[in-house]
Amino acid sequence: MTEDPLGPLDPDFGANFRRDDRRPPCQLYLVSPLDVTGTFPDRLARALDAGAVAAFQFRVKDVDQHTAARLAEPLQRICADREVAFIVNDSTSLAKRLGADGVHLGQEDGDPREARAALGPTAQIGVTCHDSRHLAMEAGEAGADYVAFGSFYPTTTKQVEHHPDPVILSWWHALFELPSVAIGGITPDNAAPLIAAGADFIAASHAVWGGDEAAAIRAFDAVLKG
Repeated sequence: MTEDPLGPLDPDFGANFRRDDRRPPCQLYLVSPLDVTGTFPDRLARALDAGAVAAFQFRVKDVDQHTAARLAEPLQRICADREVAFIVNDSTSLAKRLGADGVHLGQEDGDPREARAALGPTAQIGVTCHDSRHLAMEAGEAGADYVAFGSFYPTTTKQVEHHPDPVILSWWHALFELPSVAIGGITPDNAAPLIAAGADFIAASHAVWGGDEAAAIRAFDAVLKG
């Protein structure tokens, strides 16, 4: 865990936390695997038809933008047909090229203000904030539409250095209206504590694509509905 300029959180904060019932219930934020070739479009359609998904993040690496756009287009249509937000990972320029619903920025992927200028007022702009309340507040001040904290659990999807305690979700939920996304190794079996801690969205990738995607979505749906 990195050192947050704001100092440590009171460990009792989480123990006394209660979700605000006036906020929307926690929703599922689905992240693609790195390989979206072959039958993946069919798998995505099957997943989205199995239960409620708020957003789908298109996340591919080490391909040029032309190839990425070609891979993204059928997936974007599948999401649009089901009214699922289509978010591009890392690349504002690709998000603009596709007319995507938004972009998700890592700390090294540009300023939310620049993304807003490029994508317009209605784009959904998210920012990875790791385990830092300070970074999350900066993202909010820069006009982000949501902040993402993680990795909460071990994950095989990417290398991680930051492992926040769920209490950061409680602190954010209590003080800010901006939604938070919990990321990292989340499965139907371990999602409940993050939902109770105040996450507005839980992100899932391998838990869905590593097996039967429809069954996984149904399992997440059951947990989210309590």
